[in-house]
Amino acid sequence: MTVYYKGFPQSTREEKLKMTNLLELPEKVKKIMPEGAYYYIASGAENEWTWRNNTQAFNHFQIVPRALTNMQDPQLDTTFMGMNLKTPVMICPIACHGIANAEAEIDTAKGAKAAGALFGMSTYCNKSVQDVQKAVGKSHRFMQLYLSKDWDFNKMVIEESEKAGFEGFYLTVDALVSGYREANIRTNFTYPVPLAFFQEWTGGKGEGQSVAQMYANSAQKIGPDDVRKIKELTDLPLIVKGVKCAEDAYKALGAGADGIEVSNHGGREVDGGPATIDVLPGIAREVRHAGRKVPIIFDGGVRRGSHVFKALALGADLVGIGRPFLYGLALGGAQGVQSVIEQLNKELLIDMQLTGCKTIEDVKHAKIDHFTYSADWGISSTSKSVMPPYPVTEDNQLKGEAADAVSGASEH
Repeated sequence: MTVYYKGFPQSTREEKLKMTNLLELPEKVKKIMPEGAYYYIASGAENEWTWRNNTQAFNHFQIVPRALTNMQDPQLDTTFMGMNLKTPVMICPIACHGIANAEAEIDTAKGAKAAGALFGMSTYCNKSVQDVQKAVGKSHRFMQLYLSKDWDFNKMVIEESEKAGFEGFYLTVDALVSGYREANIRTNFTYPVPLAFFQEWTGGKGEGQSVAQMYANSAQKIGPDDVRKIKELTDLPLIVKGVKCAEDAYKALGAGADGIEVSNHGGREVDGGPATIDVLPGIAREVRHAGRKVPIIFDGGVRRGSHVFKALALGADLVGIGRPFLYGLALGGAQGVQSVIEQLNKELLIDMQLTGCKTIEDVKHAKIDHFTYSADWGISSTSKSVMPPYPVTEDNQLKGEAADAVSGASEH
């Protein structure tokens, strides 16, 4: 169940996950993941206001249920940039999957393929693009670029990714330096396992470096010319990731980008910036004026199928997840990643049925309201994090055959 790399414990779990919702996963992960690694995934920058509000801000928008729609059996299949996907949920690129599972990006790619989802892989990956290709063969996957100051390195990443069957690229533009991540500082976190591209290029393993040190080796100056330069190096689609306003979207598209990703890096960079769901509608409206079709990926705080629904209805074509799939990877390997996507799919299908949306394209035209509520944030009252132990009395316990079939009190 656990192996060790120079004393760092790596999960080897491979199993489907049993869960009520994704919010249960962080506490489970703490039992098998070292504190520094857990908070590398789980925390945000500074006071974590943006990190928290990425999820809370979904409550600023409300799904309008529809009746008399004469519809059943909604379908999740969708197309994106020529790819036929089984779900609008995608795997966002995150560094160093090896802190979650010994199989790292290999298992993440397997889980995404099993779920029919697009897989995004980071430049700061533990497994090589060749390893992923051998493991999953043909599958839908994009490579994320953290630009290096060394353009020979950038060219190598692009060329190796193309050879290994990757179908497109993301350029991350909102992480020129590391945000002030206090949890990483308090736990003295450094990357505990080697990073594949660094091994291949310099012989350096990348391990032992802090997040800030890794970013210091990357380009701190990125502009439209860098987008143009990447487009000169590849004919594959390029998504500019880290857009938070329409002006920057125009810059990216004007420089030749094929699409954008509305993202604030999971609240890990600028604390005090807006939640991504709050800026998505305006950006989508601006860049799609006069019927122009601009592919838009969204990420930030997604924990529920209703969050996926809202993001699609407010302008996204695909909805990315980050932290939850890493929790699934740690708890269940490839099957855990698949389980996380399937949980969101399950919840999304219910919302589609109750709003009369047969297809994902229907969801993109669903009715969304925007009201301000005083109680802006809350989770299920039966979540283990807030639910007190249920009282056990002589009168409320099942007995006899009923007790053999089901417990009379919830586990807490």
